Amino acid sequence: MQNENQLAEAAAERQAALKGFANELLTAAETLEPVAPLRGRLEGMDVDDAYVVQTLQLEKHLADGRVLAGRKVGLTSLAMQRQLGVDSPDFGFFFEDMVHNEGARLAAGAFVSPKVEPEFGFVLKEALQGPGVTVEQARAAIGEVYAAIEIIDSRIADWDIKLVDTVADNASCGAIAVGTTPLPVSVEDLTTVACTLRINGEARESGTGEAVMGDPVAPLAWLANVLGEQGVALEAGQLVLPGSFTKALPVVAGESATADFGDLGSLTINFI
Repeated sequence: MQNENQLAEAAAERQAALKGFANELLTAAETLEPVAPLRGRLEGMDVDDAYVVQTLQLEKHLADGRVLAGRKVGLTSLAMQRQLGVDSPDFGFFFEDMVHNEGARLAAGAFVSPKVEPEFGFVLKEALQGPGVTVEQARAAIGEVYAAIEIIDSRIADWDIKLVDTVADNASCGAIAVGTTPLPVSVEDLTTVACTLRINGEARESGTGEAVMGDPVAPLAWLANVLGEQGVALEAGQLVLPGSFTKALPVVAGESATADFGDLGSLTINFI
């Protein structure tokens, strides 16, 4: 009985610590005062713990009336995995009030330390419920493909993050920009599509869809299956960003960022 009580107390203490991390990150998002890395602050903290922290924040936002617009998958390219020193993808969420369009003027000071990533934006025409979703089933669920830019941001001080830190911090999601006109491309051809990330019009990074887990639809299937294990479905009409073509680049006030898909179109946003 004593051991059972000790285990229950330890579990309660752990849950309280995770809730405390969630509250720290919620406060940091409001004050723009970043927090110390979470890894090492709770013995044995793992990715499952980090997703508990993320989910607690999601539940708080939803309770406050924010409307879920979609999900993002991160760390899907070798460039981003190398940049952050990890070897697996992660995912986060974003709300309708975080989604912007072509020509948006975003206050750089509304973020802690923003960076930009060029991506596809998938709008689903039908729901995806895992587990067991295949890449082909995910491909069939995509309605339109848009140019997109994710503004990533870290509520962890100095971008000093490992996987548990970024997962807990909503996969470092800051905001989303998405085009208003679908790219004229078949979902079967996404691996060969090229995209250049331009800062103030200058080409800085480039890649093809193949850089996104070999096939940018693969992260969508992965996400559907991971969420499905939690009893959560991706719904028709939701926007999903499957990951970056390139490594992320920092931006400051006075700069523009463009996801340039060549003849297919582009998306530009401005930081003020």
